[in-house]
Amino acid sequence: MQPELSDEVIVVGGGVAGLSTAVVLAESGRRVRVWARETGGRTTSAVAGALWWPYRIEPETLVGQWSLASLVVYEALAARPEETGVRLVEGVHDGLRLDGLGSWAAEVPGLTETAEGVAARLPLIDMPVHLAWLRERLERAGGTVEERTVGALDEVPAQVVVNCTGLGARSLVPDPAVRPVRGQLVVVENPGITTWYTSDEVAGGASAYFFPQPGGLLLGGTAEEDAWSLEPDPEVAAGIVARCAAVRPEIGGARVLAHRVGLRPYRSAVRLEHELRPEGRVLVHNYGHGGAGVTVAWGCAREAAGLVDTGPAA
Repeated sequence: MQPELSDEVIVVGGGVAGLSTAVVLAESGRRVRVWARETGGRTTSAVAGALWWPYRIEPETLVGQWSLASLVVYEALAARPEETGVRLVEGVHDGLRLDGLGSWAAEVPGLTETAEGVAARLPLIDMPVHLAWLRERLERAGGTVEERTVGALDEVPAQVVVNCTGLGARSLVPDPAVRPVRGQLVVVENPGITTWYTSDEVAGGASAYFFPQPGGLLLGGTAEEDAWSLEPDPEVAAGIVARCAAVRPEIGGARVLAHRVGLRPYRSAVRLEHELRPEGRVLVHNYGHGGAGVTVAWGCAREAAGLVDTGPAA
């Protein structure tokens, strides 16, 4: 039996994509509920290193627009770092060159090429703080967040449903094109490092990066395709620390505070589209953001909200 449909918009998924989309909808006057199997610190978003940068996400032409739209928002939020979790921090992408980046790079303030790579002052987001702030902002706009497990999108009792389920879309849609790219991090006591650093990937998806966050220095990283384990691997962790210590030797002696694992929801292209379901129900998909969910969050949220209101472009 078809459930009685609410005139609310129900956003399924409580990570950065879901909460950002819900905020945009609620602040535009929509009645919004977020249904999330996991919230806050238990989401994939909470594990992210969360440096603004388009990484492992396609298609490049659209990603640039979404990323730049989000950059403007984060630059404004960085004026209130304790509240929003967003800070502007200097650092370098070792080994990159400006001519190897997309056209979006020309719009990033202060992006410069150095002998080492590409240097910039970019948003670095403390995700547990930022997710809590997003939820509070949503609630101030009249929205709510409920911990609920959804078995099928057609079971959600709303005329409009927005699917921001990330890797969950693989089974929920179902969409086998969504695949996990496993990332492992090590959190260490910061030995005094104030800038971020990333390097190009080497064999097997391994790389070196470190991000100074308020709770410690986040070290990475890995990008293991089709790997599902959420258990930290001690050998992988040791390799991460060694690669980062080769760049900044003081990291080698830093006390380990925590190990983290997250599964990036990679897809050959982000799915951001309007789908008309039986009985005139509307389903808007916003998932498959790979390693750049934070980077494109606001750009994708605004486009998804536009699809809720107007449907696909003619």
